[in-house]
Amino acid sequence: MKYYWLYFLISLSVIIPGSYSLIRYGLRPSIDFTGGSTIIWQTQGELRSEDLRAAVSSVGAVIKEEKREGSKLSITTSPLESDAYQKLRADSRVADAKITELEYQTVGPSLGSELIRKTIYGVCLSALLIMLYVAYRFKDLKYGISAILAMLHDSLVLLGVFSLLGHFTGVEVDTLFVTAVLTILSFSVHDTIVVYDRIRELKKHYGYLSFTDIINRAVVETMGRSLNNSLTIIFMLLSMYLLGGDSINLFILALLIGTISGTYSSTFTAAPILVFWHKLTSAKNSK
Repeated sequence: MKYYWLYFLISLSVIIPGSYSLIRYGLRPSIDFTGGSTIIWQTQGELRSEDLRAAVSSVGAVIKEEKREGSKLSITTSPLESDAYQKLRADSRVADAKITELEYQTVGPSLGSELIRKTIYGVCLSALLIMLYVAYRFKDLKYGISAILAMLHDSLVLLGVFSLLGHFTGVEVDTLFVTAVLTILSFSVHDTIVVYDRIRELKKHYGYLSFTDIINRAVVETMGRSLNNSLTIIFMLLSMYLLGGDSINLFILALLIGTISGTYSSTFTAAPILVFWHKLTSAKNSK
């Protein structure tokens, strides 16, 4: 932990661009949060874009996004209720294209805003409970706060990456992304606790060593276990990302980014924070 400031610089080099993107561009929310309808059709005839937009407009909706892959047509509109959707399908401009419905789902704007609130409440509540539990188990609040700061590190990395992807490639975040964020938070803390638990054990048996030396030893002794555990997860997620379908690719990507960040932060963020905290406390007490 002699070069703990270097680990902080590495983290900041990733967090700062992502945080800037979050502040300036934010995340691109899917219809799960904004409300709207997703429609996927298989078309046998020609359905021109201007005819499609006119047909959608005639039932009181607006097309937000339109994608075509061969005969497969995917559109995202403002909320389109079932009756309006049936009128759209019956419209001659759409019916002449001989469409086959592959998917239709709609989310109201009130449900989307409620989901955003519950997501924020869930993340805040889980962070608070984790901090209190870690502080209680280690009989020191600094362990709980350090674990939460490491967890915040992983959250900022994940959110920042998806903000950049959303701005430059149009990637949207949905409810699966929320699931990935909460999963990564628990994984990050789980790995951090392994390091902290080893620090506690070493303090009992090697109390004559300095706190920094104890942390160094704990990190070295747990690094092999952390890497082996994380690599098995990373290899599995990488296989799923390469071989899985489009519907889960972004979910797997979020888990992959979070797992890599969590593995790094448990050793090179959570432990250095304790070292930095200890140095500040020692300097304050020596005055």
